[in-house]
Amino acid sequence: MWEVLKEPMWFWLIMAVIFLIVELLTLGLTTIWFTGGAVAALISVVFGGGWLVSAVVFFAVSIALLMLVRPIARKSFNGKRTKTNAESLIGKTGIVFEEIDNINSKGRITVLGQEWAAGSISDDAVIPKGTKVKVLSIKGVKLIVEELN
Repeated sequence: MWEVLKEPMWFWLIMAVIFLIVELLTLGLTTIWFTGGAVAALISVVFGGGWLVSAVVFFAVSIALLMLVRPIARKSFNGKRTKTNAESLIGKTGIVFEEIDNINSKGRITVLGQEWAAGSISDDAVIPKGTKVKVLSIKGVKLIVEELN
């Protein structure tokens, strides 16, 4: 079985498959560049290159793909993260429809037509019903707000 690996064509084909499988399992844009290098090395062997030529082609193509294509691919796949529904509420204003009292763990507000559990940024503050508030952050499923004057 190991005799097959002495042939450069089979070696590079097997390496390309291994790199591809690892990439498919990890999806980290890590080994795909070496898959390209192994395929290029395989092509060089098909056109008469030996071990030395195919190894040089493998390293050159892998490094070129890693340095030139990877940054572009990263931007495409790791674009701007989409905010969740709750994250999109940070900075928005709302109206208190159930008094906010952190000590008694109560309070609800309406923001953009949706009802949310709410707490005050200040632990001892009580924000009365009908008060306009600004969403500062999210803690669990509760919006943390401050009173607007």
